[in-house]
Amino acid sequence: MAETPSNMIALGTKAPSFTLVDTVSNRLISLEDIKSDKATVIMFICNHCPYVKLIQKKLVEVVNTFQKKGISFIAISSNDAKKYPADNPEKMREEAIQHHYTFPYLYDETQEIAKAYKAACTPDLYVFDKDLKCVYRGRFDEATPGNGKAVTGKDLTQALENILNNKSIHPDQKPSVGCNIKWKT
Repeated sequence: MAETPSNMIALGTKAPSFTLVDTVSNRLISLEDIKSDKATVIMFICNHCPYVKLIQKKLVEVVNTFQKKGISFIAISSNDAKKYPADNPEKMREEAIQHHYTFPYLYDETQEIAKAYKAACTPDLYVFDKDLKCVYRGRFDEATPGNGKAVTGKDLTQALENILNNKSIHPDQKPSVGCNIKWKT
């Protein structure tokens, strides 16, 4: 496992549009279908990454809390499922059901969407405002496998609370670190 930091796109970057298959419903879902008039969170995750596994339970709690407040969440897996069969769409569906995902879990088979977002790792988190401009990108919190820090979700939670309270989000944001996206060769 190679610890990889996120690329930290420029704040203000417009969210690239997409339409991908939701692995649970088997429906095509677009960013425009699910975006919120408050904020939209795009999360690049996968099934097998220990960084994602570490935050998974708390992430679902954070999502549930903020969905009730009108924020949309979308998870995307862009890993090469041929080389990493644990990340294939059927396994993604199983993962979403087992862990009670209340958000779409989309499969980016061509990896074009991960490239459009400049996603580098799992988890890689992006928050877009009502106009789909990036206002936060970076880590869930400071916990990583083996560092002994508690999983709190405080970095993402603070950004979302600021949006809901019409406060600015501090631009000094820490990159996420995780497993590199498993690119096709």
